[in-house]
Amino acid sequence: MEHFYITLLLLFVSFVTLSLFVLFYKHRSNYSADNLPPGRPGLPLVGETLEFLSTGWKGHPEKFIFDRMAKYSSQVFKTNILGEPAAVFCGVACNKFLFSNENKLVTAWWPSSVDKIFPSSLQTSAKEESKKMRKLLPQFLKPEALQRYIGIMDAIANEHFASQWENKEQVLVFPLAKRYTFWLACRLFLSIEDPHHVSKFEGPFHLLASGIISLPIDLPGTPFNRAIKASNFIRKELLKIIKQRKVDLSEGKASPTQDILSHMLLTSDENGQFMTEVDIADKILGLLIGGHDTASAACTFIVKYLAELPHIYELVYK
Repeated sequence: MEHFYITLLLLFVSFVTLSLFVLFYKHRSNYSADNLPPGRPGLPLVGETLEFLSTGWKGHPEKFIFDRMAKYSSQVFKTNILGEPAAVFCGVACNKFLFSNENKLVTAWWPSSVDKIFPSSLQTSAKEESKKMRKLLPQFLKPEALQRYIGIMDAIANEHFASQWENKEQVLVFPLAKRYTFWLACRLFLSIEDPHHVSKFEGPFHLLASGIISLPIDLPGTPFNRAIKASNFIRKELLKIIKQRKVDLSEGKASPTQDILSHMLLTSDENGQFMTEVDIADKILGLLIGGHDTASAACTFIVKYLAELPHIYELVYK
């Protein structure tokens, strides 16, 4: 009997050892080509994700980039982030190459983990999705359209400052800027005016934005799992809004040009096909995420630098 258990133990140890060997070999083989930039792949499955995230948690996300630029190359280096092999381009020349060759030498791409958060992205390629959005957005981003938004932006800004900033001894700019830009995005994209309705989305959107760039581990309690649940909740709420908008458009209670949602519902592609409700929900979801972080970060840095440069602030104020 003892020999039987020893044999089982040896078989188990051999299986684990062989599995680890195969895992490391496959992981390393992706980075062994001669024409790849310098760098290292990190650990199997997670790569250098933990180092990448830890610099962000410490408040210095740029350190991950600068350390590798100093160690490997100031122009481009290889790494593995969120379980995906990646090349990081640095500097003016490399950024110009990327942005001047979109859909030519390079195409937009997301890690496979994002497909769990945006299931409809599986239906078409990132290139096709990019083309769709570029056809939909110009009508709402041209100068005359932006001029129409100024009054709305000003009204929301005044209400936001009155309720969140005034008579406060101290304010945290970034969370407040996120609240403002998200409220504005909901108003311009979906015509949601009630701030209480907007606040219903804030918590789930925070979980979603935090979980997109996290370790793609779908277990209860992980940021990625919370992001998937938040995505499902927001999508259900958006589908309710979309269905109601369809009714309002048919009854003449909503305008075909009042926001991006109406435009998406009424615009067909070159084959006369209209987007499905789920597809529209995911498109709106992506736009709202953009309004949740990127614009608010820009607003926060403006406040920071105006506070640090009072002579510039005075000129802007005048």
